[in-house]
Amino acid sequence: MYRGKNRDKRRREREREREREREREREREREREREREREREGERQRERERERESEREREREREREREREREGERERERERERERERERVRERHAHTYTPFFLEE
Repeated sequence: MYRGKNRDKRRREREREREREREREREREREREREREREREGERQRERERERESEREREREREREREREREGERERERERERERERERVRERHAHTYTPFFLEE
């Protein structure tokens, strides 16, 4: 009777130890899963940041293009103004100007 009692006690202790080990393994697996999720979330965050940076770069390029267009328009306006000024000078001096090939 005594030996059977100890054997049962050892068997129950081994069973409890196996259960504790299974629980530790489940906890390690849960921790690995949490770590994988943190890695996935980090990757998603990096992807979102790359997308935001790409969008900012596209916006900067659009703004540079708009600025080039505005500068081109300003240059065309300056050229039109210079042409108008040349026309005014020609009109002012038209009565006094004789082309060199008509001079005697």
